[in-house]
Amino acid sequence: MSKLENWGNRSNMAGIQVSPEIKEGRNQLAVTVVLGHAIKHIYNSGLSTILLPEIKLGLGLTGTQLGTLAFSRQLAGWFTTVAAGYLGDRFANKAALMLGISMTLMGLSYFFAGFATNYWVMLAAMLFVGIGPSMYHPPAIGALSRRFPDKRGFAISLHGTGGSVGEVVGPLLTAGALTFLMWQDVLKVSLFPAILAGFLIWGMMRTVRGEVASTDSTSDYFKSIASLLRKSRLAILVAVTALRSMGQAAIMIFLPVYLREDLAYSAFTVAIYLSMAQVVGMFAQPAMGYFSDRLGRKIVLIPSMTVMGLLFFVLTYADPGWQLIVTIIALGTFLYSLHTIFIAAAMDVAGDEVQSTVVSLIYGASFIGTLSPVIAGRIADNYGTENTFLYGGAMILLATLILALTRLPKTANQMAEERVG
Repeated sequence: MSKLENWGNRSNMAGIQVSPEIKEGRNQLAVTVVLGHAIKHIYNSGLSTILLPEIKLGLGLTGTQLGTLAFSRQLAGWFTTVAAGYLGDRFANKAALMLGISMTLMGLSYFFAGFATNYWVMLAAMLFVGIGPSMYHPPAIGALSRRFPDKRGFAISLHGTGGSVGEVVGPLLTAGALTFLMWQDVLKVSLFPAILAGFLIWGMMRTVRGEVASTDSTSDYFKSIASLLRKSRLAILVAVTALRSMGQAAIMIFLPVYLREDLAYSAFTVAIYLSMAQVVGMFAQPAMGYFSDRLGRKIVLIPSMTVMGLLFFVLTYADPGWQLIVTIIALGTFLYSLHTIFIAAAMDVAGDEVQSTVVSLIYGASFIGTLSPVIAGRIADNYGTENTFLYGGAMILLATLILALTRLPKTANQMAEERVG
């Protein structure tokens, strides 16, 4: 018996009943989307942590220009996420095709970015880079949420763990490739594994029973977004996610730059540091998802975000060596494990309808934070890269304060246990 089935049986004993139709093929679905998520994040992490600092050095970019590259990528990602939210619900029975296309477009965008020879061409390429990966989350997480209503937080966190595996492998694989290839060539050869991954995910998903597609029109979709945002608690979660995104963007973009340029570490040393943080996040993510299902979302989110914000401040003043290593590893516990709990919390508020749309709202909330890398870049240029971490920590703690003042609904497991009790 798999861990998912075993955990689900305990949930059912607590009073949550899941129909055989929903259970059918859901473990295969989970394996497939988790695998795809891991592959996606191999690409994302390799670009963000290893290749962007090399691109900055190779093209002679300022911190503000680097932040603008990240901004253009996130901007395109936001528009894609909103569209993918609609498509994920409207064509829920075509999730396999959507995920395969996502992988293929990702590979193509990296290939074209490999031909950029100046800032403006790379800026245009980053718009393309933001499209493919952003198509993945709404249909993938929406499908998981519909198939695992009894353990939503755990299932989504398991999906996030796949991303964490990719984040561990990505920097090491990319840094290794840079030992015998230029950064332009690493981007170009990325095309071929992505196409293979697209066919693999499509082939595995085809055998899973299709979801029931929504019949809503485009106007209905945007009306559903407006209706969801009229739920004050969901609107607050979107705002909190945006603030948290602003804080995390600062460290995700500029911590690798700080290690590579300010401390003059090699690309492979940077990869080792950040991969160690990801290993911690990989194990923390499902544990936090499990406890958020059992104890409540805020019980996990508030202490975790508080510690994360404070660690941003510690990172600013940590001495190179053990202080820096321990701080980065500790940050890994929270950087890579909280987003999935926010998604689960939003789905708790929204209910069981338009799950892909809810995912797109939470991922799309990062649009509000898309300018954050530009702001952080200005801080880096004028006050030093390490001071971007102070800005990031302030955003995280502000998000924590707002969330602490917000009442969230009980999870399905909490309500089931109350009924049994």
